[in-house]
This record gives sequence, C-alpha cells and structure tokens, in this order.
Amino acid sequence: MMKFILGKKLGMTQIFREDGRVVPVTKVQAGPCVITKVKTVKSDGLNAVQIGYGDKKLFRLNKAEQGQLKGLPALRFKKDFRVDEDSTLKFGDYFTVSTFVAGEKVKVTGTSKGRGFQGVVKRYSFRGSPASHGHKDQLRMPGSIGATGPARVFKGTRMGGHMGDTQITIENLEIVEINLETNELLIKGAVPGARNGLIWISTIKGTVVPEKNLLEKEDISTETITESELSSNEVVEEEKEIIETPVVEDAGENIIEEGVIEEINNEEASAEVEADKENN
Repeated sequence: MMKFILGKKLGMTQIFREDGRVVPVTKVQAGPCVITKVKTVKSDGLNAVQIGYGDKKLFRLNKAEQGQLKGLPALRFKKDFRVDEDSTLKFGDYFTVSTFVAGEKVKVTGTSKGRGFQGVVKRYSFRGSPASHGHKDQLRMPGSIGATGPARVFKGTRMGGHMGDTQITIENLEIVEINLETNELLIKGAVPGARNGLIWISTIKGTVVPEKNLLEKEDISTETITESELSSNEVVEEEKEIIETPVVEDAGENIIEEGVIEEINNEEASAEVEADKENN
C-alpha cells in the first residue's frame, strides 16, 4: 500500500549516528492530514483520494469548498494521491507520521525557491566572455544565439529568463527518524523549497525496508562472508600442505643423493692416489 502525507519544511540540521557519523537531515513537520474526498473510476475516472493539510480561516472558503469540507475543519492545502482499487480509506479519516517507518525510501516534491529573472551565467552556468580583446561590457552576455543560414532562433535555445519557482521531485530519500509527539520527520539530505514551504511525501513501490531489517540483513551477510572466508582459507591451507610436502621431500632426496655421489667420488679419488703411490 502506498503511503503519503503533506507537510511543511522547517529547515536543515544534522544528527550523529551511534558509530559517530554525521548525517545531514531536513526537518519536516508532516500532518496530521485528513481525507477530504474519495475518487473512483466510475465517478472521476481514476482511483484516488484527496487529502487536506494546514489551517485556514473559515470566511476565506467559498461555498463549493464549504460544501466539500462539511464536518471538517477549514483546510489550506489539498492534494490528490492515487490509491489501489481495494483501498479502505474513506472520507474523514485522519492519519499522521505514524504510518511511516524509519528506514523507508520516499520521494519528496516541493516548489523550488524563486530567483526572479536571471541571466545565462547564473541560470545555465555559462562561462561568460573573456575580460579583454574588445569585450568591454559583454562579460556575462550569452553570445551568438543562431547562425545566418537558418535565419531564425531554434526552440530550446538557452537564454536569460525566469529561474526557480518550479515543482521539483527528489526520489530515494531515506527517513532517518520519526517524532510522533511533534509530527516531525527527519529526512536524509536536502528537500526542495524554502522554509515553511509545502511539500508532499510518498513512498516508492518496492523500496520499503525498515532499518531493523537492514541491520539483520547486514549481520547475516557478514556471518556468511566470514564462514565462506574461513572455509576458503582452510581449503587454501590444505592445498598448500599437499603441494609443499612433495617439494620438501624431493629437495631432501636430491640433497641426500648429491651427498652420496660426492662421498663416492672422494673415495675413488683417494683410491687412485694410493694406487699411484704404490706404483711409484
């Protein structure tokens, strides 16, 4: 089942792991959220739920919103999320960060900071022109935007313009810690948007792995590796013994044979010397 929630970005900080590592995290206040509408294929063409978050003054709601939120508090933000056909969620259900688990991988969507009108150097990281040889006041200009041949500017040519204030999604961010009392999530890494900006968080299919399971998997893998290493070391030592034993024996036999040959040669030489003495 897909999990989702709305929240606002509070800022960045850092925490220390048990092994002393420093982890940069983004603090997000998420929820509580309430389901404001349930959509079905028959009525809306898709299976989805609309969730609301944040406070809003009642007189700022129009009559259509007042009718939709009848029996619910005035909500500032609303967002649709797709669900399965057999989803049990219904109108008026509340949920908080308790639906998430530390260690889950999520994707976070927000609106990036608006930078206004920016040139190509800041917007697209252009190098700029050299500061000499006739470039008096053109250091940050884009240069040529097209050739004489086509006599037009191609679509997609990078120029100065509005920068930022766009929807950005970052995937595979890890939930490091969950605070149920304050409804806060600590998400590893940076999250798009400014402080107090709206963000929506949802899980990624097939990547829900709690930290406990990860630790258990790490222990199992390390034990398996150590056992395999031990068995491989034992096999190598046995092979070494099998290989080295005949080499040592051969070396000893060669040494013994060489010693016997030297003794025989010495005896023959001494016998020849004695025979020469007798003849003389």
